Amino acid sequence: MGLYPRQHDHARHRHVPRRRAYRGKAAARLCAGTTRGLIAALCLMGGIAQADTLRIATYHTDLSRDGPGLLLRDLQRGDDPQIIGFVHIMAKASPDIVLLTDLDHDAGHLTLDALRAALTDVGLDYSHAYAPPQNAGLDSSADLDGDRRLGEAEDSHGFGRFTGDGAMALLSRYPLNLEHAQDFSSFLWADLPDALITGAVLPPELRDVQRLSSAAHWVVPVETPGGPITILAFHATPPVFDGPEDRNGRRNHDEIRFWQHYLDGAIGPVLPGPYALMGTANLDPVDGEGRHEAIMELLSDPRLQDPEPRRDHADPPQGPGQSGDPALDTANWDEPAPGDLRVDYVLPSADLTVRDNGIIWPEPESVAAQASRHGLVWVDLVWPTDR
Repeated sequence: MGLYPRQHDHARHRHVPRRRAYRGKAAARLCAGTTRGLIAALCLMGGIAQADTLRIATYHTDLSRDGPGLLLRDLQRGDDPQIIGFVHIMAKASPDIVLLTDLDHDAGHLTLDALRAALTDVGLDYSHAYAPPQNAGLDSSADLDGDRRLGEAEDSHGFGRFTGDGAMALLSRYPLNLEHAQDFSSFLWADLPDALITGAVLPPELRDVQRLSSAAHWVVPVETPGGPITILAFHATPPVFDGPEDRNGRRNHDEIRFWQHYLDGAIGPVLPGPYALMGTANLDPVDGEGRHEAIMELLSDPRLQDPEPRRDHADPPQGPGQSGDPALDTANWDEPAPGDLRVDYVLPSADLTVRDNGIIWPEPESVAAQASRHGLVWVDLVWPTDR
């Protein structure tokens, strides 16, 4: 499956202690004997998780660049304002498990290794990662947009100007059970039950080519100190940038709907709990474009719970023409349209207990505000006592 089971050599045999010990020691490491402006600023930030919890998070990073190797170049330079902002956000959240979306991928994982090194510099040691090849920018060798030209960004399984453009990665402090990880990147859109691929969306000869995932759908078990938890991760295409056939809107709907079919057991065996579904759905329950019923049905699924994380500072006013709660919005886009929307989600299974949650939304004009148009969404889960 092209897994990425690498660990940093210096961390391969380390055991990460429980939260109570880890956070205090991390802060000490950050503050001890350093003169870097970034780390000095981070030393002023207190950890926002409580002891004996598992913090999971999703973060649409906006780190994708215009060409292959450019993000690696910016990481190696060490002075890119957006990357500095990204590190600020990650250090403040300090998640145990985090899904990063809109992050460029390369075959040798050089970019991801450089990003992990930048996080290690501020005390975030993600010794375990999952980032197999994905559909983002992967050429289909077919004319998927019907313009009689091949090899364009629109002809990729997931829109991309180069292979790996705007992919995703799962990082964890705790070991990943790669033997039982599932990568559904090659799952065909037409194979989804009740797929909305019929009609004018794609001609029949292309329905055996087009994959469902614009980036990926992953199922990755993680061995935490409190017991195993399975992460369901994805990044759906935006339901815009198409025509009256609503190809992207239909695909966005089905990328989200995939998870309910998966939980039903229609795509492989039924998954036992506990688990958590997270990622960028690119769909708000009530505002903006798209087929809202897809995310509303997911949020109301009794097998999942929606903690409804809220922004970590003053709530913005409701945008013009919007009816959703602006405190729940996770993306800050141009007004009046699309405006701020809730498009990033962390949905634990119903058998888990949520202790706390939130959205790290940087103050305007702060260093961290240069990181992304999205906030980092986090949820704290209590260590189960009966496992």
